Amino acid sequence: MIPKLLMALALAGLIFFLVGRKQKVQAAPENRPRLTNGGKVKATPKTLAVVRTSPDARLAESELTFLDAPRQKHGEVPTITVLTETKQSIVGFGGAFTDAACFMFNEMPKDKREALFQELFGHGGLNLNFCRTCIGASDYATHVYSYDEGEPDPELKRFSIEHDRKYILPTIREALAVNPDIFLYGSAWSPPGWMKSNGSMLGGAMRRHSLEPYSRYLLKFVQAYGEEGVKIKAVTVQNEVDTDQDGNMPACIWAQELEVDFVRGFLGPLFQKEGIDTKIWIIDHNYNLWGRALGSLDTPGMLKYTDGIAWHGYVGDASKVSTVHDSYPDVSMFWTEGGPDYTNADYGTDWCKWSRTFSNILSNWCRGITVWNLALNEVGKPNIGPFPCGGLVTINSQTKEVSLSGQYFALAHYSKYVKPGARVLSTSQSGQESSLSRVAFLNPDGGKVLVVTNSGAATAVDLVESGNQVRLDLPADSVTTLRW
Repeated sequence: MIPKLLMALALAGLIFFLVGRKQKVQAAPENRPRLTNGGKVKATPKTLAVVRTSPDARLAESELTFLDAPRQKHGEVPTITVLTETKQSIVGFGGAFTDAACFMFNEMPKDKREALFQELFGHGGLNLNFCRTCIGASDYATHVYSYDEGEPDPELKRFSIEHDRKYILPTIREALAVNPDIFLYGSAWSPPGWMKSNGSMLGGAMRRHSLEPYSRYLLKFVQAYGEEGVKIKAVTVQNEVDTDQDGNMPACIWAQELEVDFVRGFLGPLFQKEGIDTKIWIIDHNYNLWGRALGSLDTPGMLKYTDGIAWHGYVGDASKVSTVHDSYPDVSMFWTEGGPDYTNADYGTDWCKWSRTFSNILSNWCRGITVWNLALNEVGKPNIGPFPCGGLVTINSQTKEVSLSGQYFALAHYSKYVKPGARVLSTSQSGQESSLSRVAFLNPDGGKVLVVTNSGAATAVDLVESGNQVRLDLPADSVTTLRW
């Protein structure tokens, strides 16, 4: 009798254990692996880091997860698909160390400037690393100057960068101390006046007999900066080769044949002879000069010395950069100037305008973006030219307090997350929305970045990548960066 009772009790205990075990497993479905249709275990869902700027937020951080909701049906909202095809590599993002910008930085108390430089150039800040400096005065300077002022001096006996030692070189060195990886290039707004037809740095045109001394002038600039511990990695022959700006500012017209002859007959051979590895870029002007760019590169001898083309976006369309790239895929494309207008009511909030601009530039083969003045005061000064440009940041001339432009927030969505050496990824979009623009990147560490700009009303999009999908709610007038 007792053995039968014990057996019954043991059987009841076993049944109780098995039932309890089944309920426990059913109560914790999150512990079960996700299965694909083929019955194989699917990887843990990817977490996307989200950064957003909108009227209600500035670089606000959050998270999303691929497959964190039932898969939505395609066609309900626009779909952005990130593809695997890679395009150009990225050098970086930055701004211009104009005389005006460096003057404003120099006016700041040391502690405030140090904090601002960490924000602009630090790896935990905007990480600006593709920057421009001026070879002599631009329109954004305290006064007109070159490195060889006065009567004709073809032997360049007077050449001196003493002006730049006051605050330009110290400012650049301070930025390099924060970010030693800054790619710095130089652009001239005008040769010294005695090299030109009008004898002035304001307006006028380049003269053929000045090509040889001007090549040595640029060589001396590169060498002098190098001696100051500042490496100039590229130069452009002339800022905006096709305008004299009506003589209102440092400017110089270069005929196409003069620029070509200068590069292949003077500057290129001189750099090579002197063992200078500084790159030479041409045009440094608007998209509508794409025909000139093609014609210049077509000229025998130019490709031996020309490493890249610098573009501005004031006139024409960025698609013309692709036209040039398609003919000369080994020549690098860079975007080297563009800034806000401080008189515009949306100076501090036009992030969508600038993010769409940046997406378009990067979708058309440009490897780097440099915005215009890193800093100016509240009325766009110092300025000897005719344009009302604002800085990437504004430094109040009295209080030295810093305020940020809409361009600043737009640039941050790229520069903080797209690393040097990243490659642009192809994308596609179904259910076209004219208010949306996008560009994607593959970072050197394998991470991916997508920047989506919505310049219209609030909407949603589906993001698809490698078979995974997530729905994004995009507020009106917003820029969103996603990383995974």
